[in-house]
Amino acid sequence: MRRVRHTGLAFALLAGLAFHQAHAAEGYGQCRLFGHGATHHVTPAVPGQLTVLINLPAVGEFNGDTPTTIRSGREFCLAVNIAYRLGLDRVVLRNASFDSLVAGRNRDYDLALALVSVRHREHEVVTFSAPYAFDSYGIATRATTRMDENTLRAARVGTQLGTNVTSWARDSLKIRRLSAFDDTGTMFTALAAGNVDAVITSLSVILGQAGAAQGRFRVVGQFPEGTPIAAVLPLHSPEAPVIDRIINDMRTEGTLRALEMTYLAPLWKGADPATIPVWH
Repeated sequence: MRRVRHTGLAFALLAGLAFHQAHAAEGYGQCRLFGHGATHHVTPAVPGQLTVLINLPAVGEFNGDTPTTIRSGREFCLAVNIAYRLGLDRVVLRNASFDSLVAGRNRDYDLALALVSVRHREHEVVTFSAPYAFDSYGIATRATTRMDENTLRAARVGTQLGTNVTSWARDSLKIRRLSAFDDTGTMFTALAAGNVDAVITSLSVILGQAGAAQGRFRVVGQFPEGTPIAAVLPLHSPEAPVIDRIINDMRTEGTLRALEMTYLAPLWKGADPATIPVWH
């Protein structure tokens, strides 16, 4: 489970890392570059660029309405820093359905970043990278709804199609009135309209949506699953060992934490994951 630290710690963490400011003209958007460039090498799917599949909307992860307007975000800047260490000057984004990402139905890409939780059944169709985060599941309701972990099981619950949380909610929580939506936006629209009583997804997404909803939503609980979140690569991708080394280096040196604090924590509007009730 991610935990929010005091702002001073975030500044101290960022100050302790070597970074360089990039500009949009370089194909890196507004991301800070950590570490050193061109320390690793792969043969990318498209020469001269890192091609990254995404699933929009993804506020905080990819900030923009279309792939060509995105200039910041945690996962976007993770992709930028991977490209930087690979000596590639451009990151090119392509939007795709979440279901197609985990089903291995895409071609001519290097990796996909969409808060994908590692699942053993998908190992037959895609390759997962080393994890870049470990997630909990958060539960949001409308602000006027009263709910606990017992009443949740009898509620109308929304999840996102193709995600691990859908089967988990059905099989582990035994939720029977379950609706799966194509993306995060339509899921929260259904919650606001009263078509579902609660939604379950990544805790960071829940916190961000609640923070932006001006009091319409409430985060009522979390299931601390410790789910590994990883990039998706084509099956047996020769790039996988190199991407793994880069991600592991970023974890060790603090870059992954710095990206989280820079792009996700501000969206939570001061909410602390450690204070959200833990459900079982």
